[in-house]
Formats: sequence, C-alpha cells, structure tokens
Amino acid sequence: MDTMDSSGLYLDVTEFAHDTPTWVQHLAEVWTELGLLLFGVLFVVAWWRARGGDPRAVAVAVLAPLGTALAYVISETVKSFVDEERPCRAVSGALKPLVECPPHGDWSFPSNHSTIAGAAAVGLALAWPRIAALTLPMAALMAFSRVFVGVHYPHDVGVGLALGALVAFLVVRLAGRPVTRITEAMRGSRTGVVRWFAGPGAATVPVRQAPAPYADAQYTQQSQQSQYAQYSQQPPYAQYSPAEHPHEQTMALHRRPEQGHQPQYEPQHQPPYEPQYPASYGPEEPNGRP
Repeated sequence: MDTMDSSGLYLDVTEFAHDTPTWVQHLAEVWTELGLLLFGVLFVVAWWRARGGDPRAVAVAVLAPLGTALAYVISETVKSFVDEERPCRAVSGALKPLVECPPHGDWSFPSNHSTIAGAAAVGLALAWPRIAALTLPMAALMAFSRVFVGVHYPHDVGVGLALGALVAFLVVRLAGRPVTRITEAMRGSRTGVVRWFAGPGAATVPVRQAPAPYADAQYTQQSQQSQYAQYSQQPPYAQYSPAEHPHEQTMALHRRPEQGHQPQYEPQHQPPYEPQYPASYGPEEPNGRP
C-alpha cells in the first residue's frame, strides 16, 4: 500500500523529536510501553471500585478490558490486509528513529498501540467517568509518541485511536445488558470465588419478601380488624335483667350536656311499686269491697 499524504507531517514530527532534550526523548520511548501498563492498572482499579456498586457498573468495568482486547484483534487483522511499510523504512530522507525500526512484515497501518490506547481510554471513561480527564489525554500522548519515536505515520495513530474508541463503545453498548444479568447471577452463586469476582454490591431487599412499610401496614390492619371483632361482640353497657332484680334496679337514660351527645346509662334505685287508693275508699276487703 502506498503511503498517504501524512509523510510530510511525519518528517516534521521526527525532526522536532531530534531537537528535544535527551530526557524528553527517553521519556517518549518509555511512555510508548509504560502507558499500556498504566492502562492495565486502571482496569483493575475500576473493576475493584465497581464491585461495591450495582451490577451494571461491574459489567462495564469488565467489558472495558474485553473491548480493548477485541480492538487489538481487529487492528491486527486489518494490518494483515493493509501491507503498509513502516515510515522509518519507507520515507526517504527520514531521520533515524529514536527506537529500533520494526522488521519488515510488521506493518504500520493501523497502530496497535494507538488502537489499544483509544479503546482503553473510552472503556475506562464509561466505567469510571471521573477518570476520563486522565485516560483521554493519556491515549492521545501515547498515539503521538509513536510518531515522535519515528515508527508510525500520523494517519496510523489517528485511525488507531478512532478504531479503538469505536470498538470499546460498541462492546459496552451492545453487551452491557447481558453481562449485567450474568453479574447478577454470579452474585447469587454458591461458589465463593464467583461471588467475590462479582462483588457484594449494594444491600437490597429480597424480592420475595414484602417491604417493611407494607408488612407493618398489613399487621396493623389485621390487628385493628381483630380488635373490632372482639369489641363488637361485647355490649356497650352492662345490662340489668329485670328478672334478677325486679324491684331494685331500672335503667334510665340521662344526657349530660358537658359530655356532648354521647348517651350514658346509669342505674337508678326506686322503691317497690305500691298502689294508691282514693281517700274515700278504705282498705280493701278480702272480697274486694271497702
């Protein structure tokens, strides 16, 4: 494959690299490999943080490195179809690269380092949004360092960044829901290692148990119903049977104004009934005549 038009930019970057201090050149050489290690550490930290949260957070944290690995496989596959020679060997007049130029057959397009960096940066940003301010500049610096040391064209690293970011985003978007369900199942597993990997997560109410407010309301309602049934079977006031006290007690209803309109029943004692006769009549004779 013929080189693209970024060879001129490649020459400018490599000439600038040779004009920088030696410690900057060494830092760029180390950063091309050290960045990959740092991304790996951040993957572990993001997964560990997500273990204490909801299952989707764990799923995204696990999918971030998986998406990065898939992006690398796609990049390596594209390399086998696009046979682009390395600029350190193809561009005439190019300065000696700061690192050893890869051998023939290790093609240039796209940049694997840049693809991994783009996928890792986006995956970590989705799993841990606050860290995006760190991962995105890291990916850009790693891609630039590949041109700085003289082993890639600018378009190699640009396409690599875009490819990695796109693959990581699609992996999280398409596989997020099924991996979340798998994480939930893993948290209920009887195997300790599986539960440890999925994390304890946040405390939740068991699905088959009624929430506490509903249970309290149900208990209160049942208690009120039982009390109502108990008191409904009792008379509101004590009744006095005339058969037991025929001449001693009667019932009289008295309304007290100071207690509202609630009637109260109080017994009153009255003397036994005695018939009254007119004065013109004397005591009744045994035959019924005066």
